[in-house]
Amino acid sequence: MESSDEEDDFSSHEWITPQSKINSLYQSHTEKGIRKLCCELLDLKDAVENLCGNMQTKYLAFLRISDEVVEMEHELVELRKHVSAEGILVQDLMSGVCRELEGWNEANEDTDEVNEPALQIYEPQQNETDQMILSFENLDVLLAEHKVEEAVDALDSEERNCASIPETSSYKSDILKRKEILENQLVEITEQPFIGLVELKKALSCLMKLGKGPSAHQLLLKSYSSRLQKSIDGFLSSCSLYPETYSATLSKLVFSTISATVKESALIFGDNPIYTNRLVQWAEWEIESFVRLVKENGPMPDSVSALRAASICVEASLSHCSMLESQGLKLSKLLMVLLRPYVEEVLEISFRRARRVVLDFSEIDGTLTLSPRFISPLSSFVTSDNVLIDDSGTKFMFVIKDIVKQLTPLTIFHFGGNILNRISQLFDKYVDALIKALPGPSEDDNITELKETIPFRAETDSQQLALLGTAFTVADELLPMALSRVWNEIKEPRSGNSENVVPASGNSTEFKEWRRHLQHSLDKLRDYFCRQYVVNFIYSREGETKLDANIYLKGKGEELIWDSDPLPSLPFQALFAKLQQLATVAGDVLLGKEKIQKILLARLTETVVMWLSEEQEFWGVFEDDSAPLQPLGLQQLILDMHFTVEIARFAGYPSRHIHQIASAINARAIRAFSARGIDPQSALPEDEWFVETAKAAINKLLLVVSGSEASEVDDEHIIMNGEDIVSDSDESLSCPSTVESSESFASANMGEMESPVYSTDSEG
Repeated sequence: MESSDEEDDFSSHEWITPQSKINSLYQSHTEKGIRKLCCELLDLKDAVENLCGNMQTKYLAFLRISDEVVEMEHELVELRKHVSAEGILVQDLMSGVCRELEGWNEANEDTDEVNEPALQIYEPQQNETDQMILSFENLDVLLAEHKVEEAVDALDSEERNCASIPETSSYKSDILKRKEILENQLVEITEQPFIGLVELKKALSCLMKLGKGPSAHQLLLKSYSSRLQKSIDGFLSSCSLYPETYSATLSKLVFSTISATVKESALIFGDNPIYTNRLVQWAEWEIESFVRLVKENGPMPDSVSALRAASICVEASLSHCSMLESQGLKLSKLLMVLLRPYVEEVLEISFRRARRVVLDFSEIDGTLTLSPRFISPLSSFVTSDNVLIDDSGTKFMFVIKDIVKQLTPLTIFHFGGNILNRISQLFDKYVDALIKALPGPSEDDNITELKETIPFRAETDSQQLALLGTAFTVADELLPMALSRVWNEIKEPRSGNSENVVPASGNSTEFKEWRRHLQHSLDKLRDYFCRQYVVNFIYSREGETKLDANIYLKGKGEELIWDSDPLPSLPFQALFAKLQQLATVAGDVLLGKEKIQKILLARLTETVVMWLSEEQEFWGVFEDDSAPLQPLGLQQLILDMHFTVEIARFAGYPSRHIHQIASAINARAIRAFSARGIDPQSALPEDEWFVETAKAAINKLLLVVSGSEASEVDDEHIIMNGEDIVSDSDESLSCPSTVESSESFASANMGEMESPVYSTDSEG
């Protein structure tokens, strides 16, 4: 159970209520509603992602259709011209037939007058016809010999010579027929499977001279696509030999072909927008095919090498995309849109596998190795009875290091936020498993499902402290160290690529926010430990509370110690002893981890007073009209609260929150006793008296035990490493439930004292 701020502290500890009220407090259906809402939100997220993908596909299709419409309009214009030319030809034929009929009619009437003018009309036509026949014979020879360049020049010369001839003439028609034959020959040349680049460029240039630019450009793209497909077919047969680098080699083939095509298109066709748009569409189509091939032929997403292969794919393809930008093609965004679902699927499966490894608490084998800088902080917790606890931390860090090692810089740049969020979620699952290893019932359904996966239980104080120390060390020291490379790449990407690629919109995870998430998980583990520890202290095995309000009533005198040198009641003396015992064990198990020690001890003390402030059965005794309340009981209760505050000061973890709760308890007690006619002004000494008496009680208890023999020390007579008492003016530390991992009770500067022993009895 977490408590992230002071306002939530009271409500976050309702678990301390008696067993009779637990069932009624946890029967709300809110959790089912929240889970249902989460499922609906996930479905909505999937629908939005599918919609975005469909929009991208339809947008690309729209661009292709737009260019096809432009080309179709051009063809329609050509067709209209052809139909118009045929119509004119038909009209000319009809006019010619009419003229011939008229001529024949006139010839029958006056033959001599007709013949001389006729010779003057047809003689030039006969000379021109001979010249045309000769030119066509020469052109037909060039076409038959497939001398396309000479045929193009000859055809161009003929078209210039007949520029004045009407379009509807038979001569023009003959030229068009031969032009079509030449065009077909050029197309056949470009479609030859083994044509060289030089021959291809010559054929395309000839098509350009014939006025077939769009067809020539389409043939250029088709030729390079064919070359690329042949290279890919030859490569796919060997891709299984190196699955991790397969995508990098494929990326090189695809993007180098796109680069060469862009270069040749610029040389042959210039920067015409129509050709440029077609080239971009073709490149996008090739990238889509590239991503599809990566998914189909790369390692399966659930394989061990899938994450490394996906990272190399992102690195190589984005690097190649950045090179294309110098040629005017910006394809990085499209590439990331296509690759993102694939990479995220691989990440999801990889972290599922990592979760299985982390939650497997069996003893590790020799294959899991870490560098000494990761092993050393965890080895301090290793003892004969908590090897599995240390192994769990080693496994967790090995999994994280293995994942980070497989990532490339550009993968981190684009997916770093996603990866960090998944790591924090994995740490949550790890903490849930550690909580399940602690004694005591769990009220968290998510933790309950791990019940069968925990092969050990942390029963002793040393095991529980080792478990806590392992979790805190992983979160505070080892994870930031292991992920430093990830943070560096996110904040300062490589200069060669940072200007050419755009990071993902979801890659904005802040370091402080990420650390805060880890701290919340640690708070959950710490609070669970404190809860079960305090419950075991307050309640006996029979379920009866040891901290009973009846000890503050007149006549219940064994626990109520009040004389000229008063002491706290026996339950609070036992609390002092219990905290000393835990501090001694923590000093051995958490050696060098003073921050963790003080956080735990402060939270334990705070949990006790919070339980007391909210326990209705405790306060119900004082509010019962039949209870015999006396001023002595009020004095004793207030002394116990001051004693608890001084314990925290003495041990070096002063907490403003403990002081506030203790003050609230005192105020409530005064109100309860005042309601029964007891005047607090006359019954209670000054506050300074309680403070001094509490300090004197601590010193007295320690001095009494310092002279006793070790054999006389029982469960309540424990050694504690004492430290200088912090003055009342030290308010630099806030409530432990809300402090960050970098702001803890370790910041209190304590001196060194000996470790005195004290003993108490009912006569104290």
